[in-house]
Amino acid sequence: MTGRRVAIIHEWLVTFGGSEKVLASLLSMFPDADLFAIIDFLSDEDRCKLNGKRARTSFIQKLPFAARRYRSYLPLMPLAAEQFDLSSYDLIISSSHAVAKGVLTGPAQIHVCYCHSPIRYAWDLQHQYLHEAGLMTGLKSVMARVLLHYIRLWDARTAAGVDLFIANSSYIARRIRKVYGAKAVVVHPPVKIDTFGMRRDKDDFYLTASRMVPYKRIDIIVDAFSRMPDRRLVVIGDGPEMTKLRARAAGNVVFLGYQDDAVLCDYLQRARAFVFAAEEDFGILPVEAQACGTPVIAYSAGGALETVLVAGNPVGLPATGLFFSEQTPAAVCAAVNRFEVLRFDPSDCRNWAEKFSHEAFVKAMWEKLVALGVAQGRQVDKAAGVENLPRRMGL
Repeated sequence: MTGRRVAIIHEWLVTFGGSEKVLASLLSMFPDADLFAIIDFLSDEDRCKLNGKRARTSFIQKLPFAARRYRSYLPLMPLAAEQFDLSSYDLIISSSHAVAKGVLTGPAQIHVCYCHSPIRYAWDLQHQYLHEAGLMTGLKSVMARVLLHYIRLWDARTAAGVDLFIANSSYIARRIRKVYGAKAVVVHPPVKIDTFGMRRDKDDFYLTASRMVPYKRIDIIVDAFSRMPDRRLVVIGDGPEMTKLRARAAGNVVFLGYQDDAVLCDYLQRARAFVFAAEEDFGILPVEAQACGTPVIAYSAGGALETVLVAGNPVGLPATGLFFSEQTPAAVCAAVNRFEVLRFDPSDCRNWAEKFSHEAFVKAMWEKLVALGVAQGRQVDKAAGVENLPRRMGL
């Protein structure tokens, strides 16, 4: 056949979160690509966001309770990734935060890994993971530690099969350097800015939204606002921590549970500020908030350092939020108090958010592929720009 064949591999397709938004943009760049995933249990509604694309799955798809308990099959996932036969493809793009980058490729193939993060719970967050899972002592702890040790060995070895790492933030690029000893270029994830209209007038409430899991640290935001009864907090999202969070919240903290994109957008537009306490690899929600003209109060770590502008920022642009330096309720309270004596222009928030648009992502990705084509000795005319890259690469 004429043209190059492209395969895209994603870890698992269960819900439509941040990494799936990246996948959707990759599929828009390569609409004829074949999609692979360890499992695929997407709802029809979420699959529409992938233009109806269905993945070719691994043997784990057919194992008992795979739709709900897929994480229990982590020990089998490296083997599952290696069973995909990608030998007929010229370009392989892995969207990876666990095992997707471990697919087997040959010397004539190009493997680009868009890395959301090296496996967090196997590397620098292992001890946090074991603590949260209650696996600090005992036989199960020993078994978990041995398993994570072997996953680290496999993960480090498979990094050698990647021709180009693309990190979703400079923070993750540093983690890739630390874990794999590899250099990564940075392309920030896409945010569909056009779906988040800017609103200048704000209502009298603060907002946080997230899946309710421990590392998102919604607990410290809830505790902080429970100490400030004159300020209202709206919490959107669901997850295993929901019952505990509700139990510790004061009456000024309102839980809405899971909401669809339209409702989330409405609250993002109307909130005084979006409060964000996690140390995220990138963090799309703070960008979506800014696209709505809403400033962000964020923990000063991880991707937030690249997505939120504070006063005196290196690029010399107007501030779009402020930081707190500790993951404690007291630090959140102090940040909210500081926020209320400052002024933020919704237009500044919106203008900054446009840097992270879907169009910016696609343009940057094509540029990285052009550069990789040159590095591989392919005849790619960089002076011709990136618009016609698919045709020039035979895609």
